[in-house]
Order: sequence, then C-alpha cells, then structure tokens
Amino acid sequence: MVPNGWNRKPLLKVADIRTGVAKGKKGLKDPIQVPYLRVANVQDGHIDLSEVKTIEIERHQLERYSLQAGDVLMTEGGDFDKLGRGDVWQGQISPCLNQNHVFAVRTDHKILLPYFLAALSGSSYGKTYFLSCAKRSTNLASINSTQLKEFPVLLPPLPEQQKIAKILSTWDKTIATTEKLIATSQQQKKALMQQLLAGKKRLVNPETGKVFEGDWEEVKLGDVISLGRGFAFKSGQYSENGTKVVRVTNIASSGNIDLSDCVYVPDEIAMEYQKYSLQNKDVLLVMVGATAGKLGFVSEKILPSLLNQNMWSLRTRDMSTLSQLFLRHIAERIVSRYMLTQQGSARGFFTQSTFELVSFRIPSVEEQHKIALTLTAADKEIELLQAKLAYLKNEKKALMQQLLTGKRRVKVEDVQAA
Repeated sequence: MVPNGWNRKPLLKVADIRTGVAKGKKGLKDPIQVPYLRVANVQDGHIDLSEVKTIEIERHQLERYSLQAGDVLMTEGGDFDKLGRGDVWQGQISPCLNQNHVFAVRTDHKILLPYFLAALSGSSYGKTYFLSCAKRSTNLASINSTQLKEFPVLLPPLPEQQKIAKILSTWDKTIATTEKLIATSQQQKKALMQQLLAGKKRLVNPETGKVFEGDWEEVKLGDVISLGRGFAFKSGQYSENGTKVVRVTNIASSGNIDLSDCVYVPDEIAMEYQKYSLQNKDVLLVMVGATAGKLGFVSEKILPSLLNQNMWSLRTRDMSTLSQLFLRHIAERIVSRYMLTQQGSARGFFTQSTFELVSFRIPSVEEQHKIALTLTAADKEIELLQAKLAYLKNEKKALMQQLLTGKRRVKVEDVQAA
C-alpha cells in the first residue's frame, strides 16, 4: 500500500539506468586510460577510493561512459548483502567511469533525489525486492539491468524526500565520526603495542612510583606455553543444546568469539572430552587452512565450551614467568614472527615442533601485568566505540525502514520554511 500523497513507479520511469564499461576489449583504435570504479569501490553507504584502477576505452566514448556528480552507483551483486548496495557519486575523480558490474543511475531530480534513491535501494525495502528477483547460486546473487529498471520506487513529494535525506544524513555523519574515532583509537593502540611489547617504552611501576627497569628475558615458546589441541567432533554428535563447541568460523576478525552461530554437543558426551575444555583468557590459534594464524580470545561469557579441530589453545605454563593476559597481547607478534620463517605451502599450516621454537622477549611478570592492563584498557575503549557504532547502525536501519516506506511521516513544512 502506497502512503497517502506518495507515488510508486518503476525506476526506468524516473531515472536513466546506465551500464558500465567491460574489461579486456582488444583492438582499440584511439585508446585512453581512464580511472574506473569496480564493485570493490562501491560499498554500502560510501564509495571507497583507496584503490582506483584504470581501464582503456576509445577516446570518443569518454563522454558516453563518464560519471556525473549525483549518479547513484549500485552493484549488480556478489554476496547476498551486496545486492543493491551503493551511494551517490560526488564527482571526486573526473573523468571517471564505472565497470559493467556497477550500474550508474541518473535520476530525474524533479521527481527523485539521488540520496533518497540510494537510501531506499539500500534499505530493507530495496534489499527485499532485489533478493526476490535475483539470480542465485551458492552464497551469491545478482540482478540485471531489466530487474533494476523494474525496481518499484516509492516517491514522496520532493520536500519530504529532502527532509528524509537530511535526517538520514545526520545519522550518517554521526556514524562516520564514530568510525573515524575507532580507526584513530586502533592506530593509537597499535603504536602503543609496538612500543610496549618491544620494550621501547617502559611504564611506571605502581609499587615504586618509578619506571620499570631491568633487561627482558628471551624465552622459547615451548618452554613457557602449552598447546592444547582441538577435537574433530562429527556432525552426528551435534545437538540443539548442551555444551558449546567453538569452531574456526566463530572467531571474529576482532579476535572475539562469536557464538551466535553455535553448535552444541550433549552434556553427557561433553564429559568424555574434558581435555578439550577451554578456560577463561585462553588464546586460540587457527593452525591450518586459509585463516591459519588467526587469533581468538576466550572470555568467561562463552564458557563452558569445547575446542573444535584445526585450532590450538595457548596457555601459559607458569603464571610467575608469563602472564596469561600478557600472552594475549603478545600472541600476534609471536605468530607474525613464526609466519616470517615459513615459506610456500607451510604458511597455511602450523607445525607444533617448529612453532614451539619461536623465541620472544618478556619483562618481569610485574611489568607484564602493567603492560597487559594498559593495552586491555585501550581494547575496552575500542570495544565501547564499536558497541556505539553497532547501536547507531541498528537505530538508523530501523529509522530507514519507517521513513522510507512512509510508516513514519516527517513534517515537510520545516523544509519549505527553510
């Protein structure tokens, strides 16, 4: 049902849908190199210009394929979440083209504002339409220009579109600010880690009020850490509830353990596999496969849990020599050092005998504790910002669903008065 005062029309009635340039054309007579945007450049709600490649086209085709400020860039597909994603091109590079896997939609500004269309296509309303008509294969989906042209665009009056776009833009700015704060905090923490974990910066000992002193001791991994292997649980052992099993796929890019997609084994079976039980603050290491070297960090909230195959749990042998919390922070340096010593296919496979030979330097356990607390505080600051970002995105998503479908109406007189 169309809200009162709104219209609904196919996209082709209110915009020109332009396809892009195909790669690999041979025998060009008067070629020129021009920057062009790929699917990787067109993200959900922003254009990523960190890596812009060039393409050869005929000189006389430049005007035909050049993007204009205000064009809405949309991807034809890929992963399910990529359908319909995009943003408004602001003319950051001129001239610039779009690849044939990216659509450029040029709206009739008298009827449809680019920012409103970009928001609508990326909303639940837009994604529902694109998924309903997309060509699907395993984990992939795509749409063609015909399906895009038939996209049923909801059309509020222009003043209402302007107000909606203004509201969503305010949320976008807040989200962008938070993302920058996260990036800055992550860079600051990385720099702090490099200084503290290499002993280039020494912290103040709270017991003496003076900077820590003394040489750091070089140790071998196998002397101070025990490696616990996971178990190859079979799918037939899984149940709907019981004891959680941590798999490689549960390790998020941040290192947190995400058990939203969790499998279980019955508690009575779990009792037989107690040697694979995880402990609070265990460091998990993926030791084989495409993500070999990836680290995960166990927290109290995911316990009790068992460790699945293809991972090790790293646990300090003696807390008076190596703090488990310090191990968490220095683990990345240890893994990086090991990876540098490996060549070819060995990069995708950790062997215990060679991994345990990796050496690294550690300070006194008191200094380890202070370093770990400092870095943990930096982690918590980043986690708070990430939680804020997730909240803002969820709130914006809910607001979009209401505003862009007319379930929640805005006061247009504010726009007209301005």
